Amino acid sequence: MAHSLGHRPGTAAGPNQPDLDGDEVRRAREDLAACFRMAARLGFEEGICNHFSAMVPGYDDLFLVNPYGYAFRELTASKLLVCDLHGNVVAGEGAPEATAFYIHARIHKAVPRARVAFHTHMPYATALTMTEGEPLIFAGQTALKFYGRTAFDRDYNGLALDEREGDRIAGTVGEADIVFMKHHGVMVLAPTIAEAWDDLYYLERAAQVQVLALSTGRPVIPVPTAIAEAAARQMREGDPESARLHLLSLRRTLDAEEPAYRE
Repeated sequence: MAHSLGHRPGTAAGPNQPDLDGDEVRRAREDLAACFRMAARLGFEEGICNHFSAMVPGYDDLFLVNPYGYAFRELTASKLLVCDLHGNVVAGEGAPEATAFYIHARIHKAVPRARVAFHTHMPYATALTMTEGEPLIFAGQTALKFYGRTAFDRDYNGLALDEREGDRIAGTVGEADIVFMKHHGVMVLAPTIAEAWDDLYYLERAAQVQVLALSTGRPVIPVPTAIAEAAARQMREGDPESARLHLLSLRRTLDAEEPAYRE
């Protein structure tokens, strides 16, 4: 199901740019590794597939991403790769999965506001991409967090193994933060690792509740539009701080139970 991109010669960081081994980059590595580990605990991963990326702090042309061949539960801060937007591995051992590069690099290039991109085949959200109609019904309170923030890529074309398919996927994003990918999975885009994690977590919770509601066989009743819009605005006002605290909580849990993620 997965294909390695193949290691290409690395390129050196340019002058007058942050040190790739500096404290800010180290923090980003640890935050991202923590997200991988918790995603594995919650069943968001799929084998050695799926990928999270985050632009390297201080750079607009380098991003952190997981190397091909490792399950999320195996990843640590030091195992993460630094890649440029042309497919070169600038730092780290190994190479990204091919689809990780062609999806993430093209999204980061085409959508600069997307400093972080999390792609998973997490089961409940992915199940909603396989059904008729719009994936998310804005019926539960958790779903309202995503009201007005979703896009739906309806054109499944197989694996993303070239820049053209990566560009096509990037072209479906528009102003959305959440992209449901037909027959495939979801993509969460955010300005920070904390906000990406927060959205990923609550998106799967919203999808899970929707699947349970649909399983009753009774009609699922959406929240009236005006109320949905108002509730979404209320949630968005506090999202950055809530996300920051959510990530800190995640890290405290892993610090106590699985501290190897920081290595």
